[in-house]
Amino acid sequence: MVIGFIGLGNMAKAMIGGILKNDVVQTEDIIGSAPSAQTRSAVNEEFGIHTMESNAQVADEADIIVLAVKPQYFKVVIADIMDHVDENKLIISIAAGKTIEWITNEFEKKVKIIRAMPNTPALVSEGCTAVCRSENVSDDDIKFAMEIFNSCGKANLVPESLMDVVVGVSGSSPAYVFMFIEAMADAAVAGGMPRKQAYEFAAQSVLGSAKMVLETGKHPGELKDMVTSPAGTTIQAVKALEEKGFRGTVMDAVEACIEKSRSL
Repeated sequence: MVIGFIGLGNMAKAMIGGILKNDVVQTEDIIGSAPSAQTRSAVNEEFGIHTMESNAQVADEADIIVLAVKPQYFKVVIADIMDHVDENKLIISIAAGKTIEWITNEFEKKVKIIRAMPNTPALVSEGCTAVCRSENVSDDDIKFAMEIFNSCGKANLVPESLMDVVVGVSGSSPAYVFMFIEAMADAAVAGGMPRKQAYEFAAQSVLGSAKMVLETGKHPGELKDMVTSPAGTTIQAVKALEEKGFRGTVMDAVEACIEKSRSL
């Protein structure tokens, strides 16, 4: 089973790293293409995979073709490879806004398509990926795709109708979390803490809190209540956040992201 990556940017590298770390396939079973010789050389040096300039060659040699380019380049890439793809090859798209129907129409024939939306924490093997499939994708195909995405974090099957919601709640949300960490660290610096230490305290607190949600199975509100002692410091912070519309602002941000994804 040969996996071919068209595009060798950060997300492709995160996936390649996870695949190799978890022995999903071996190094010789991964190939990739990129227009930049510098990128091809860097990826070859980092992972030892065979890289090339030709998208068509990747499509010829691969059983699974991962389209890991930005959405605006999809038309050009699909035009490059459409004559080298048949119904036996599996196409995996990780682009926002490009539906299974749109991709199928661009290929101008019936192809097997899995649409996925990973996020950047995949770079540290903590990604969250939503996956959906076209009706002609087999159970074995989807099982193998889930193994690929679980190799760099967690993956879940969702109906395609929820993919734009996924963009808002996980695809783009690391940016919101980074802003939250930065803001907490800024306040700690204002209180006299060194910047590097402030980032460590803030980031570790977010990491630990997220882990408590995932591992305890408790409602986030219940976990919040565990921290908020009567007449204590935490409830004063919660009060200040509520006065500034914290939760409503976060909801508005996610909704704005979802609407933008729907308009792509």
